[in-house]
Amino acid sequence: MRCLPCHKEDTAMDTALIFWNNIISTCGVPKIIISDRDPKFTSEFWTNLYDMRGTKLAFSTAYHPQTDGLAESMIQTMQDILKRFCAYGMEYKDHEGYTHDWITLLPAVQLAYNTSQRSTTGKTPALVEKGGNP
Repeated sequence: MRCLPCHKEDTAMDTALIFWNNIISTCGVPKIIISDRDPKFTSEFWTNLYDMRGTKLAFSTAYHPQTDGLAESMIQTMQDILKRFCAYGMEYKDHEGYTHDWITLLPAVQLAYNTSQRSTTGKTPALVEKGGNP
């Protein structure tokens, strides 16, 4: 699971570039992406993304009960973690005294999520994805 802060105003092309620069460039093209069907992750996004890669993507309209609710569950978990950070005023000061908010702490939240055992698999997402925990 990856957390990439975006703006509501980001276009599908902006989102495709963020995805390309932060996921594909470091991990390669994913085999599967689970989305909550946000408009930014529908046809225009994928068209832009795969145009950059020089490949084509065919959309399937098949119903997949295996993924039903997975995106929503992950998003809810991340929102809960972020609410806890924000509720407790989880800000930190760097070595120069600058205060940082939840966006700066997002990598730590991502690490916590990816190294926490999931009840569905009995394993951590990091173990499933990479074969080991960081």
